[in-house]
Amino acid sequence: MPDFKIVVSDPTVKEVRVVPVKVVGVVDLPYNERHKEQRELVQCKANPKLVEMLNPVLKVVVVRIWKNRANNEKVNIVAKVVEDASLDMQTVLVPEALLREKLGVVEAIGEIFRAPAFQIRVSGAEASRLVGLRIGDKFDGSLIGLNNVQLEIRGGSDLAGFPMRIDISGPVKKYVLLSQGPGFRPKEDGERRRKLVRGDTISEDIVQINTVAILSKS
Repeated sequence: MPDFKIVVSDPTVKEVRVVPVKVVGVVDLPYNERHKEQRELVQCKANPKLVEMLNPVLKVVVVRIWKNRANNEKVNIVAKVVEDASLDMQTVLVPEALLREKLGVVEAIGEIFRAPAFQIRVSGAEASRLVGLRIGDKFDGSLIGLNNVQLEIRGGSDLAGFPMRIDISGPVKKYVLLSQGPGFRPKEDGERRRKLVRGDTISEDIVQINTVAILSKS
């Protein structure tokens, strides 16, 4: 059965606004195996005015907690944000089990911002619905828990990292002469090389699907 990692990019994010917050773990927000396997986003809670300030049109944010800025050590929690008017503007709630697992604490100082990109894994019958789609095709975002969103396929790659190309038809794997990417970055003008790439059609051999979110007009 196919198992895909779907990477979702939000093209409307032009400038990321980062807001410092206190991150508090609570037991009433779930954290289970589906979350650990990236098959479902965890939930976080924030004040409606903070959510409005961040303007996450996909309702997806990143809660970042720095472990060591000097060494660039950090924990990023990608979450679907839920508004909670009982919270102040400086507090964000996340699953306590997640905070304990990642940091061994129940509170931390962090920051929150709108997610420019994130990823979700799908398998089984859900993933099978994507087999046969091509670069440029769209599918309903509800497949990965995003309502009122269409996801347009922009590319992908197989387990070995060989990329899909829009100019090669079908679920194939073949050597082609390339002068530019995906699959080849020339070091000199006019340079061309034979490279192994994938076609434009999703098959069970693909492991990553790159998409762009398109918000429904409704």
